[in-house]
Amino acid sequence: MFGRLMPTEGKFFDLFNQHAALCVKGAQEMVGLMTNFDDLENRTHAIETIEKQADKITYATVDLLHKTFITPIDRDDIHKLITRMDDILDMLEDAAQTISLYDLQAVTPEAKRLAELCLACCEKVQQAVGLLHNMDNSRKIVALCEEIDRLESDADHVMRAAMSKLFRDEPDVRTLIKLKAIYEILETVTDRCEDVANIIEGIIVENA
Repeated sequence: MFGRLMPTEGKFFDLFNQHAALCVKGAQEMVGLMTNFDDLENRTHAIETIEKQADKITYATVDLLHKTFITPIDRDDIHKLITRMDDILDMLEDAAQTISLYDLQAVTPEAKRLAELCLACCEKVQQAVGLLHNMDNSRKIVALCEEIDRLESDADHVMRAAMSKLFRDEPDVRTLIKLKAIYEILETVTDRCEDVANIIEGIIVENA
């Protein structure tokens, strides 16, 4: 009787997948923002809405974790994974709000490239999370995590080159400060994706 009353695995992987899909959606909006800068207000609002939806999934995951007796993977890993995934959208929202608050009149090709790398990282995160329910997928998952690491390194290189160009060529100090902040936030999105990849790799090591 007691065993029937205790939930076992719950729908953790469904929640992970829902959150990962929102990360991709948020990154797509960021690329759209960079591509069509005139639509800044709508894109920023869209990212804020997506971030709030992701928060609800994070809260639901933590709530389910408290109610679930037997979890499919380590409880701490579940908490870390959903929290780090939430960090991705927090940073995307931060980037959009910073662009809006700083009243930038245009974005640079480097900022757009960083946004594209954010999207590529989020897509790989979504793919890796989507395979996590089955440890037979471990090799594919590890390969995706390695790809996320490579994309994060690419973002590092793009940011360094962007910073060098900015300090060398930008005459307006205010514009320099604004762009520097945006470059750093966008690069941090890829860092958070790498954090997620590292957690997933740890889960694979523990469970494969």
